[in-house]
Parts: sequence; structure tokens; C-alpha cells
Amino acid sequence: MKKTVLNDAHRQAGAKMVDFGGWDMPINYGSQIEEHHAVRQNVGMFDVSHMTVIDVSGRQATDFLYKLLANDITKLNTNQALYSTMLNNDGGVIDDLITYKISETAYRVVVNAATREKDLAWFEQQIADFDATMAEQADTAMIAVQGPKAIETLQPLITLDLSETKRFYAAYNDDMFIGRTGYTGEDGVEIILASDAAEGLWNKLLAAGVQPCGLGARDTLRLEAGMHLYGQDMDENITPLECGLGWTIRKENLTFNGATALKALREQGINKKLIGLVLEGRGVLRHDQTLIDDSGNQGIITSGGYSPSSEKAIAMAVVDKEINEDSIQVQIRNKSLPCRVVKLPFVRNGKSLIEA
Repeated sequence: MKKTVLNDAHRQAGAKMVDFGGWDMPINYGSQIEEHHAVRQNVGMFDVSHMTVIDVSGRQATDFLYKLLANDITKLNTNQALYSTMLNNDGGVIDDLITYKISETAYRVVVNAATREKDLAWFEQQIADFDATMAEQADTAMIAVQGPKAIETLQPLITLDLSETKRFYAAYNDDMFIGRTGYTGEDGVEIILASDAAEGLWNKLLAAGVQPCGLGARDTLRLEAGMHLYGQDMDENITPLECGLGWTIRKENLTFNGATALKALREQGINKKLIGLVLEGRGVLRHDQTLIDDSGNQGIITSGGYSPSSEKAIAMAVVDKEINEDSIQVQIRNKSLPCRVVKLPFVRNGKSLIEA
């Protein structure tokens, strides 16, 4: 099993370790619920060093990413970040990723850990047509510091003035690349730094009172924020138009991979959509549970779980476009239980948006 450079630090902090896509990663450090609340109300940190960092540079770096990504890389300012999907020729989602513009000829792309080999192969195949190069930054670590007090807690530990870095922008602090991005719905940063510097920063953050958080809290936080998880909420068999990611598709110059397939889908009619759900009553909503309405329209829960912030069972689901939102029931252990459709996200600024 692969290990991040912080593996020993997790064990010293009492982490319960699990196999996460071939990586030995912390699921929690004692209480997933406490870790979740720390991020919503205070500050927490995550080891996300299993993520893959790819630097793209060269005269045609922008042209390459303009073809590779469905969102519009050309509208970025220097140091600005962009969330996008990367599609196959059928419009299916190969991965979702964050791209930072370093300069007119250089970009930093962060892709998911579980899709590393597939993504690197796709990058290499596509970049061959362009005057650009790609380089995986293998000797790096990544620490996410998230929560309403993330910035004020991190600030004394670095020289960079974080107040000057807007959300979804990045800046350098000596050898640290600090992006004001995250996967929790809270303010915070994701820090990319040399592997041999990671444990020192982790220990400084620990000493400053930052709660280490595992993958369990990371999942409940992103679900409450209505953020997609690759492999559950989307994959190569569904297009962004059918799973709530239509907003990431650029409107002009539709020359990206998969654009022709998306145009055809729009013309024939999109028959699926993403919704948010709350379970009425007791029970837990889980990935792959079936939904049905009173007319036989169906759907499937893509991500579900208990929401510590709202104390309810919540889910994201892909359903038939014609589904009757007033009569959706979930099938749990041969029982049909009613669900209520709600707008995403479920939580914003630490507060539940679900009406009682």
C-alpha cells in the first residue's frame, strides 16, 4: 500500500488508518463528528498528499488546456484557479480537477488520487499535438487547512499576507504554493510543498491547535457543501449536463473534447438531473440506493450519509428529469421511505440550510 510522507504523523496522532484506493490514509483520529464540527466552526487540517499535481508549461500550454478542459481556461487571471471537468469524446467525465494559472505559459493542475494513472495517460495522449510539456510533481505533499478560522490560524506561521489572496486564487510563500481553495465549503487553503517540509508544517499546525481530520469528515463536509465526488457523483458514463455540473461547461468556442457529444445531447434533450435529498424520518441514505416516484420514474443516490451540521440523513442523487419531486421514496431494506427534495448546498457558512 502507498503511504504519504505524513503516515507516521497520522499514527502518532492516533489515527485509524484504512485502505483508500491503494493509499494507507486516516479515516479519523478518534471522532469523525468532532473533526467535522472543528472544520465547520473552527479549523481543521487534512493530509491530501495522495492527490496528483501536474505542471503544464510551454508556448501552447493554454491551447492544450483549452482542448482538454470543458471550462474556459482563457478567462483566468494570473494565479487564479478554475474548477473543471475533463471529458472523453462521448462527453463522459474522466475526472474533475482544479487548474491554477501560474503565468501565460504555465499552469498547475491538481487531479484526484484514484484517477492518477488514467489522467496521466490521457494528458500524455492529448498533449502530443501541442508545443507544451507536462511534469508530475511527485516529490510534493499537500495539506488542506479548512474552516472559518483557517486563515487567522495559519497566518502567524507564514510570511505571506493571506488577506491579499482572494478565494480561488493562489500565492507563493517561500517554497509553499498556497491555493485559497478547498473541498469543505468553508474558507481555507490547500498548501502544496516539498515532501520533506510537510511534517514540519503539520507539527506547527498541530501546535497551533489545528484539529487533524480524516477522510470520514472530509466526505461529510463535501457532501454538505454539495460538492461532487469522482467515481460516485460522476464518472465516464455520465455527462456534466446530467449530474449537476452544467455550470462548468463553457458557452463559447466549444472545441474541447466531448463538446460534440454534449451538443447532440442538448439537441435530443437531457433526461437526467442532480437533486439534493433529505430523508423524512429515521434511516440513512447511502450511495447506490434506488429512488422511485408515484409514476415509476426512478433515480439513484450517488452520495449519501449523515449530516452532522443538520443532524439529518442527506444525499445527492441523479434522477429522471420528469420525476415527481413531491413523491420521491427511497428503497431501504425492502421499505419505501419518503424523501424531501432540497436545494444544494445543504450547509453554507457553517449553518444548515435545510428547513425543519
